[in-house]
Amino acid sequence: MSPAAGHVLGVDSGGSGIRVGLRAVPGNGPDLTWSSSVPAGVGGQGIDARGLLRQVLPAARSLLAQAGAQRCEAVCVGAAGMASLGAELRAVLPSALREALGVRRLALATDAVTAYAGALGQRPGAVVAAGTGLIAVGTDLTAEGGWRRADGWGHLLGDCGSGAWIGRAGLEAAMRAYDGRAGGSPVLLERLREVLGPPAELPAALYPRADRPAVLASFAPEVARCAPADPVAAGILRRAARHIAEAAAAVCPPPRPGRESPPAAGGRESSTATGGRESSPATAGRQAGLAHPAGAVYGPGEGHDVALTGGLLRLGEPLLAPLREELQLQLPAARPVTAAGRPLDGALCVAGALLTGSLLLPADPPMLTVVC
Repeated sequence: MSPAAGHVLGVDSGGSGIRVGLRAVPGNGPDLTWSSSVPAGVGGQGIDARGLLRQVLPAARSLLAQAGAQRCEAVCVGAAGMASLGAELRAVLPSALREALGVRRLALATDAVTAYAGALGQRPGAVVAAGTGLIAVGTDLTAEGGWRRADGWGHLLGDCGSGAWIGRAGLEAAMRAYDGRAGGSPVLLERLREVLGPPAELPAALYPRADRPAVLASFAPEVARCAPADPVAAGILRRAARHIAEAAAAVCPPPRPGRESPPAAGGRESSTATGGRESSPATAGRQAGLAHPAGAVYGPGEGHDVALTGGLLRLGEPLLAPLREELQLQLPAARPVTAAGRPLDGALCVAGALLTGSLLLPADPPMLTVVC
């Protein structure tokens, strides 16, 4: 068998659970996948590597058996918290995966990097992953540039514009109305009562919980539902859109003078950035990058693909409409593109590139570490 052929494994470990995928390289068949709603635990040493392996190894063996294969040639593990909580993963996974699955090549990445690879593949640009939390990453694919990161600091220090941020802002507006303070929203106060119970009991119900970000984010859809008729809710979503666009702008790779503009990805306007709304040919051409044919020289901020991914986008037009406006204001020459896939797709992309020796994404610990 050619050293550039075999089966590769992708692992996506996040707050909502663990997903595992197996792909044949080369091959055109569908990926085999497995998922669990039980996330990897976090303890005093960071992410629990052995707990993660207790789920991943049986899943990998089952997928290999389905594929009629004996081993995984390459693996990419993408994990939420890898950058700051991944010490045990980096210490335990290489030898464990080598012994259990015969792995020859291994990459360990933050989930932001696998989200990037799933959304854009291996081309320069920026990706904002927005769900309960929010993080933006970007790269120009050079070793010197590495990875640029913005936010992802958690609901107490950042994650601005995320589901938790929107939900918290909506609950604050509801409590202002409850108190009779300026800036409150009686509409959101009524939704608080319907969804979470008596306002005065909210602090006792919320503060002791370990899953506070998820509880806060659960109120974000209520803010979106109220936005068309409530100026306060609409204002919250406008501010969230501004934060999301700021994060994207912060991580867009700086232009390199004289570099030629690459062809547009897909040649069509992003349904994520536009919410699926029809646009004029001129607008579609501008947003897809078609207004600047190949060979045009980059201007400031020009020529970058920008993708948005994550569950927050399901809030729909109440968020997407102001987000389109903010992206146009802050990144007028960027190309909004539809995210091609999810973080598990990104992990498989990285694993496949490891196997074939075609990895273009920069190794930049702790964002992306090629272990072997």
